Amino acid sequence: MPARYEQIAAELREAILGGTYPVGSHLPSEAALAARHSAARGTVRQAVALLASEGLVGSRQGARRVVLRGERDQLFGEPYDFARWAGALGHRAGGEVIGRRRRKASATEAVRLAVCAGEEVLSMLRLRTLDGVPVLVERAVYASWVVPAVEVLEPGCESVVGALGETAGLAFRHGEHLIDAVAAGVQEARLLAVRRGSPLLRRRRLTSTAEGRPVEWSDDRYRAGSVVFATRSPGGVNPSLAGQDGDLR
Repeated sequence: MPARYEQIAAELREAILGGTYPVGSHLPSEAALAARHSAARGTVRQAVALLASEGLVGSRQGARRVVLRGERDQLFGEPYDFARWAGALGHRAGGEVIGRRRRKASATEAVRLAVCAGEEVLSMLRLRTLDGVPVLVERAVYASWVVPAVEVLEPGCESVVGALGETAGLAFRHGEHLIDAVAAGVQEARLLAVRRGSPLLRRRRLTSTAEGRPVEWSDDRYRAGSVVFATRSPGGVNPSLAGQDGDLR
């Protein structure tokens, strides 16, 4: 079970990421936080220091902490690895396999995974957490050719794609990302501890081998405020925006 200061830090972190404390605003005083969380001021001080070590709030002592940033970003161009991404940002990743079974591929899944309609695939439902807080419901479907390798992995495996890279020697890339917003259904509401109908950020993604063979088609639903997706434009000047001598118009 997380220490009390870690629990308080997790609640404050979610409040920052959810927009309760926007960038540039101040957290409540230690005394106010101690009263709110029924904790000693020393415990609150530890919680805030943890947030400061993550770069979420300022590290200045003796004053109310200023919120420095409120986003966890993921780059589209990077292979998806939830645990590695969380660790790089100083967070503790966790997860639980809710269900895993073989079934026939739907028409959409067959197209995405380049298998025959009705061919057997493996579907997996997982709940992912950051610092003990549920942030993501992940529904992944694996192509028939890779199912045996996925089934032998431990249920607590942090990264299926990462484990496949190690055990099967596969290299991966992303072929497609689809982003939209959806309302939380009964299952997502229960798993993410939100109200039914709450907005969720949905990312549907296709993961393939370096050679382009589809491996995984996934529908990931993020709790609002838990992540931001980022893209980086290539360097250089866009010819359509430049004059004959290269100056921007």
